[in-house]
Amino acid sequence: MNTTNLTTFVTVMQIGSISGAAEKLFITQPAVSKRIKNLEDEFKITLFDTVGRGIVPTQAANEMLPHAKRWLDDYENFKINLQHSKKTISGKLVIGTSHHIGLHHLAPVLKHFIQSYPAVQLEVHFVDSEEAHKAVLDGDLSLAFLTLPPVYDKRLTYHTLWSDPLYFMTGTLSPLAQKTNVTLEQLARYPAILPSANTFTSQITLAEFAKHNLKPYATMSTNPLESIRMLVSVGLGWSVLPQTMISQDLERIDMADNIELQRYLGVVINPKLTPSNSVTALLNLLTPIDLNHEVVL
Repeated sequence: MNTTNLTTFVTVMQIGSISGAAEKLFITQPAVSKRIKNLEDEFKITLFDTVGRGIVPTQAANEMLPHAKRWLDDYENFKINLQHSKKTISGKLVIGTSHHIGLHHLAPVLKHFIQSYPAVQLEVHFVDSEEAHKAVLDGDLSLAFLTLPPVYDKRLTYHTLWSDPLYFMTGTLSPLAQKTNVTLEQLARYPAILPSANTFTSQITLAEFAKHNLKPYATMSTNPLESIRMLVSVGLGWSVLPQTMISQDLERIDMADNIELQRYLGVVINPKLTPSNSVTALLNLLTPIDLNHEVVL
């Protein structure tokens, strides 16, 4: 319904004339008549009868008046509430995070957010980075904290938050723990425990081997890095792990040329989705790091 037409109708009813309503609304009399005609056409009724030089409201007009006033009041209140909600940070916020980021990086951020915005109902989904990436692209998650992919999707916006280098690690009792200047070619002969090939972390590792036309000898595959760390610690193979995962029962492999893999952790959002106040507030708590490979900051 056109609020302009309805406002004009209420004004005519209150003043009692087309000319008076036109003067009050700062428009011409034909414009007033046209708006009234629009309402009559919409509801298929007659609102005013012409008697002499004046107009007389019909029964339909008298019945419509209280409803019109109430509708306009509700509309104004709705606009006021919408403006207020634009400044209010509340409601439900659903985010995703990889297990690694959730356990080792995200707690201080979320604690600060919850303390700052207690009216927000925060719901955190722990999912693999690749699954979270797709969920943001599909609009199922407002945003996600994940291992950033080796190749960015141009449909999404990425913010790098943490540099997370990966180290070649093995168990303390493994023969690799005693070797020095280990080459990738030598390493490829030993059993490896890596995440699934479709994971971003595994893609980084495999790409480094592929540069030298090599492929690691992967005997087992599991995605959670905590599980990989345990399997490596008992001597079932080597793997690549971030600094936060290194413990006393692991030994860093002495790699030739000091080979070190680099991955980045951050947040991804879908620019096609209008961010809620809570999403904007959470993003404002983050401190992106400046990197040459960054697409959007």
